[in-house]
Amino acid sequence: MIPRIKNILYATDLSKNSAYAFRYAVNSAQKHDAKIHILHVMEALPSAAEGLITQFIGEEKLRKMRKETEGELLGRIRERLRQFAEKELKRDPKTLKKVVSIDVVSGNPAAEILRKAEELDADVVILGTHGKGVISHAFLGSVSEQVLHRIRKPVFIIPLPEEETDITLGEI
Repeated sequence: MIPRIKNILYATDLSKNSAYAFRYAVNSAQKHDAKIHILHVMEALPSAAEGLITQFIGEEKLRKMRKETEGELLGRIRERLRQFAEKELKRDPKTLKKVVSIDVVSGNPAAEILRKAEELDADVVILGTHGKGVISHAFLGSVSEQVLHRIRKPVFIIPLPEEETDITLGEI
């Protein structure tokens, strides 16, 4: 027997691909009367870049700057995701109520998606993938691939269609 879908984790990297994948999360929530949890993970600076910045401004100043700006940035992204969901579902307030959480966190995207899926006891994870031209058929995005190899739940990886779409997360 296939388990009932009650909790959908929709993970977004704020790209057009992930915005398009939101429609799949909405469709699944409507069909299964499920809740949608939105997650965005803000990736940390690569260690080489962080080391270079630290050389120029110092570790203490970098730590202070990060603390001052990270909370503000996470809040702006969370608000933009809320506005995006409202815009996409403005004609369907019943489905908008199915969006029960919007989380924006810092960390490793694959690890945070896996952690959140476990925390929520998500029944399915939905995310977009990047088309990389000719090689797009051979490789998934690294985050998608890492999630697929480590999760024990269904994952829907939604590619952006070849034709132009009318969806965007807008500027954050």
